[in-house]
This record gives sequence, structure tokens and C-alpha cells, in this order.
Amino acid sequence: MKLMRKTARKIGINVLLLSLVSFLNDASSEIIMPILPLFIISLGGDEIVIGLVSGSMNFVSSTIKALFGFLSDKLGRRKPIVFSGYLLSALFKFLLALSTIWQHILAFTSLERVGKGIRTAPRDAMISESMPKEKGKGFGIHRALDTLGAIIGAVLAFILIYNLEIPIRNVLIIAALISFFSLIPFIWVKETRGRKETIEFRTSIKELDPSLKIFLIIATIFSLSNISYMFFLRRAQDVFGTNMFLSMYVIFNIFYALFSYPSGILSDRIGRWKVLSAGYLLFSLSSLGFAFVNSEVILAVLFSLYGVSFAMFDGNQRAFVSDLSDRKIRATALGIFHTLIGITALPAGMIAGYLWKVFSYNATFLYSAALASISSIMLIIYGIKVYRSSVLSHNL
Repeated sequence: MKLMRKTARKIGINVLLLSLVSFLNDASSEIIMPILPLFIISLGGDEIVIGLVSGSMNFVSSTIKALFGFLSDKLGRRKPIVFSGYLLSALFKFLLALSTIWQHILAFTSLERVGKGIRTAPRDAMISESMPKEKGKGFGIHRALDTLGAIIGAVLAFILIYNLEIPIRNVLIIAALISFFSLIPFIWVKETRGRKETIEFRTSIKELDPSLKIFLIIATIFSLSNISYMFFLRRAQDVFGTNMFLSMYVIFNIFYALFSYPSGILSDRIGRWKVLSAGYLLFSLSSLGFAFVNSEVILAVLFSLYGVSFAMFDGNQRAFVSDLSDRKIRATALGIFHTLIGITALPAGMIAGYLWKVFSYNATFLYSAALASISSIMLIIYGIKVYRSSVLSHNL
């Protein structure tokens, strides 16, 4: 008990509670996500539909992230907005189980992501404000527990589907119940914003730091390369077969969880752009491997590198946006970031699906690898330029 209290004081009770909510909610989501491609195929979909569903999920949620980030800044309230987002997601996860055609899946998964769009920017702002001096560490803890939930979810999906042979629809209902249960720890989360801001949305965008605007462009280009995990799982299914491909998703999430926290701490110490550019490059190399590898052993290694790359860039991108944004419009800035990332998910998914369908899986992963490499180079150039400018300003 003393150790838990000491840990809570060191990390911040808000970050721990928000991480616990994400842990449970992601366990719910990741029961669904690995079996979603199977569900789509079983209801008459194909690779293009998989790309459409995966892209639409992020596109729909992200079109409203900037708006709800702005509203939480303007109203001076974060907690009610975040809670409503989690609740809405839980409701549509339940309705997903009622799908009878792939168009239902498209509709319900997109609407479920609306909940994510509502909660993401205000929640990330709460994490940033709960640990203002160690943002990388705060986001690292959150991403680690979030991904640990994903591991539990993927393992549960494997057990429920293949060991217990529970029908997919019943598994989806179980996932929805866990999502509702994830709302309980949120009761004790404390509001981090106490005052309203007299700001306007257009003015907030204009007030973004020029360095942040440049990074947002780079992150958006990288997002076009960051194709859905469904394509990586589809490739694993081709190599490992239907009964084993979910184990690769577990490997991905284990490495994602293990490296999220140290990656956040490392970015606090040596600089965000250095860790981010390395993460982009590692993702590029992983995608390149997926384009050519057919060995089960090497593919398992690639899934672990895929997880490490996510640990390096996922939380640290959010921390970097927080670093470069003014406190009064922080949630707005995070919302704009998430919106840009999500909007690109639709074309990225459609391009990836088209390349796979018309050419082969090689073309899909080569496209991903090439664009990720370009993003890494751009971020390195950006980082060096910003570093030199800061050194020059300090010397003056």
C-alpha cells in the first residue's frame, strides 16, 4: 500500500487514473480490433473494405478532435467532455455486435470512434497538465498502460475465439461490457482546468507557434505512411494462418507497452525530435521488412520492431505538441494534431487497400516504408534547425 501511494505521488494520481481507464477501455477495444478483419470478411468485405473501415474510423473521430479540444479550453472543463466520449464509445461497441452486413460495421465502428474524437484532446491535455515538467514520462505511462490493456484484449480475443470457440457477436458484447466498466475509475479523476478562456477557434489556430505548425506538417506526412494495423495482421494471417496470426498482435503490443515508458523518459532527457525521428525510421524499416519477408521467425521479429517504433513516436508526438503549444490553447493544439493525423488515415487506408488489391502486399508496405523514411529525414532537418536556432538565441 505504501509503495502504491509513493508511486501515485511520484507519477500523479490523475495520470494513474486516466491510464487505468485507458487500460480497461483499450482491453475492450483490442478484443474487437484483431478480429475485426475476420468479421468484415465474414460479412462479405475484402481488403478494400478493410482499408475503408480502418480509414473511416480514424477519419470520423478526428474531424471533431480539434473542435472538442477547443471547447474544453473555452469552457474551462475537461472531465465531463472526456467522460461523455468514453460513454459514447461503449454504447456503439455494443451495437457493433448487431451487425449483419459489412456496411453496419462501417457505420458502428465510425460512430464508436466519434467517442474517441470527443475525449482524446481534452484527455491528453489533462495528462499534460497533471505532469507539466515531465510530459514525456506522463504520456509514456499512459501509453504503456493503454497498450498493456491492448495485450490483455488481444490475448482474451485469442482465448475467446479459438480456445473457447465463442461466436464473434458474443465476444463483441463482452468487449462492450468491459468498456462500460472502464468508466468507474474516471469518477476519481480531478479536473485540471478551472477557468474559461475568451478565445475563438480561428484565432487559436493563428496563435499556434510556427515551430508547431511545421511539426504538424511533418507528422501529417508520416501519418499517411502509418497504414492500419489491419494490413500488418492480414499479412500475418497469410504467413501464420488463421489460428496463429493473433499472437503477432500480442507481440506487437507487448513491445509497444514495454518501450513506451522508457521512450517517454528518454525524450524528456535528450529531446523529442531525436526519439521521434528514430521512431519514424524504425517504422519505415519494419514496413520494408513486411514487404519482402515470408519467414515466420523474422516476421515475429518485425512485429516486435513495429511495436517499438510505435512506443517511440505515439506518446512522444503528443508530448511534443504539448511542448510547443500555449497552455490556454493546449487542448485545441492537441485536437488539431489528432484531427490532421486522423483525416489522413482515410486516404492512407484506401491507398494501402488499393495497392494490395491491384498489385500485391509488397506495394502496400513499400509505399508505407518510403513515406515514413521521408518523414524521418524531414524531422531530422527540422530538429537540427530548431536546435541550432535555440543555441544561437541562447548565446545572444
